[in-house]
Amino acid sequence: MAISTLSSCRVKKGEIQLSIQQDSTKLKENEKIHIVLTKGKAHNYPSFVIWIEDMEGNYLETLFITESYASGIFSFAMHGDSIWQKGPGPSFQPAALPYWSYKKGKINKQGYVPTGDNPYLDAYSGATPMGNLDFQTSVSYNKPYRILLEVNQTWDWNKYWTNNKYPESNAYKRSAQPSLVYAVTINEEHKAFFLHPIGHGDPKGESGKLFTDLRSFTTALEIFSSIKIEIE
Repeated sequence: MAISTLSSCRVKKGEIQLSIQQDSTKLKENEKIHIVLTKGKAHNYPSFVIWIEDMEGNYLETLFITESYASGIFSFAMHGDSIWQKGPGPSFQPAALPYWSYKKGKINKQGYVPTGDNPYLDAYSGATPMGNLDFQTSVSYNKPYRILLEVNQTWDWNKYWTNNKYPESNAYKRSAQPSLVYAVTINEEHKAFFLHPIGHGDPKGESGKLFTDLRSFTTALEIFSSIKIEIE
């Protein structure tokens, strides 16, 4: 179980939501961790989520998720594959964070993807930071365990991931380069850890499969220049 605070990420007061998620798996005394996401040169309001798994790959809990994806309500509602509505509104984006969406399971026994009618509330959520994210939390899981991050940026095309690669999939057209998944194992040997990419999510958001070939990725790898975990 995690207890979390944001110390600096340019998230406005009132935009952080908290609900307590109970989990009795391998509980120990709370240990403070510090998560620092440093934006890269391709950072442009991405959706992302940070969560914990055990060493067998079982989902434990979510630590942080961008508010727009968690709520299904985006600052600019998306219509079609290249049109934004002026003003906030609902947007269904199954290809944004599919690996996490399937890992955590269905929300209220309904769909995997958060919507305005069925949001995901079991974690801190905050507006996508314009700059770096500095996030502090306390966890109570015995080591070793894994911390993962999944990130996706809308319409992030390149020569391989073109807008006509999957012409039948509206979900893909809103995503372009698929979500990237980063991970690190937290153990007793170190106090500082860096997450590294381990694969990408389903380009069409139709499964929770992890694809490990990242040779076709370009700017998506530059959304964050560093993802660091410090154990205090």
